[in-house]
Amino acid sequence: MGIVNLVADSFSGDGIENTDRALRHARELAQSGADIIDVGGESAGTKRAAMAEQEEIDRLCPFIEKFLASDFGETPLSINTWRPGVARATLPFGGDILNDIGALQTDENALICAQYGVALVIMHSVGEPKIPHTHVRYDDILETLESFFAEKITAAERAGVPRERIIIDPGIDFAKQRDDNLQIYRELARLRKFERPILLPVSRKTVIGEVLNIREACNRDAGTVACIVSGILRDASIFRVHNVRAARQTVEMLSAIEAA
Repeated sequence: MGIVNLVADSFSGDGIENTDRALRHARELAQSGADIIDVGGESAGTKRAAMAEQEEIDRLCPFIEKFLASDFGETPLSINTWRPGVARATLPFGGDILNDIGALQTDENALICAQYGVALVIMHSVGEPKIPHTHVRYDDILETLESFFAEKITAAERAGVPRERIIIDPGIDFAKQRDDNLQIYRELARLRKFERPILLPVSRKTVIGEVLNIREACNRDAGTVACIVSGILRDASIFRVHNVRAARQTVEMLSAIEAA
């Protein structure tokens, strides 16, 4: 899953506000081996307050329209938003996945996915997006994730989303401490019980910077590769990344080794 950030303040420094430049970047990601393009109109970072809903819509809709009309528009498109209003405004333009970073606090996004027949990513977090939750502590983060996904998958199904269209995301760095994130990487296989694809948003995460003492996010690609390998060995299915070429080569090389 290649990342397109339609913002100037992306934490990794790769944000692109111009629609045509963002489209060229999406094409490069697809050519580098991205199976899915994930586009977001707002940074999930907490250093800036949430933007107005209409501003996010105005960023996303022109990109989606041009993406679908492009020569690579058959690449599955993931819309990254937590606001139901944005999902309802953008999905009629097109999109195959709603990547909800809001932890499905209500069933509204699930109802929208059911209406438009798109897949739903359910990501674990605590509290509202765009607000720091660094105070949160867990006795066992995997037990928390297991309970969370059991509840939210059931809620999504009740809202009309077929189970085969549900993807789960443990939410690396979202309302989690360094050791919580590392435990998720180590014990990710515990989420196999849900028999749903696991999306692992590994790219250039804060936990990588903390472990390797790397301040600049753009310099964390080697740590990202290590997290991809760990994820593959524990049954993660989708990796959300900035450096698609390195990620793709990592997946293909490890797959070849395992298949030999």
